[in-house]
Amino acid sequence: MFAVEFEAKIQDGMIEVPKNLRSKLQNQVRVIVLSYENGGQHTLIDQLLRSPLIIPEFVAMERNELYE
Repeated sequence: MFAVEFEAKIQDGMIEVPKNLRSKLQNQVRVIVLSYENGGQHTLIDQLLRSPLIIPEFVAMERNELYE
């Protein structure tokens, strides 16, 4: 057994499997649906985790600096 993950919109009660996965998903599958609690609207945190901002001059703090 292997797992795949993708996002999809439900249209008329159906979820479309992406074309690149269709040949891998044949016969019987187990489906687990995770739904966004806020109705599918992504929060700013969700957006930043998916597409982080790239700031060239950014320097991350060291662990000891966080606690000063």
